[in-house]
Amino acid sequence: MYIVLDTCALVAAMRSRRGASQQLLRRLPSPRFTPALSVALYVEWQAVLTRPEHLPPGMTAAQMQSFLRYLASIAHLQDVHYLWRPFLRDPDDDMVLECAVASGSRYIVTHNVKDFRRSDQLGLKALTPADFLQLPEISP
Repeated sequence: MYIVLDTCALVAAMRSRRGASQQLLRRLPSPRFTPALSVALYVEWQAVLTRPEHLPPGMTAAQMQSFLRYLASIAHLQDVHYLWRPFLRDPDDDMVLECAVASGSRYIVTHNVKDFRRSDQLGLKALTPADFLQLPEISP
């Protein structure tokens, strides 16, 4: 099953080693789910996660780039041929939604669930990392 990881979930994973976002990343690669990734979403990941305020202590921007390349290497690279804009309030959220729709993902994993309220109209469910990890098809 494909899922899309919103940038905020990755930021949360970098801030806390104990949180659900970090637990989700530690499960990758997984036989139960695969992140779907578009070029636009990858560029956002890079722009946000290499900011000094988002780097974990002791990690350099170059190390973060290496980590993001690893995530990209295990992700399903999805071309987006149809834009759903404007569908959500935030254009950056539309980019996440477009990747999810194009890849046939079932879930958008985000800490900003309310920002993706309308995603259910397109057959997607927005879940927090903790809620995603509790799904029967994900839980061991």
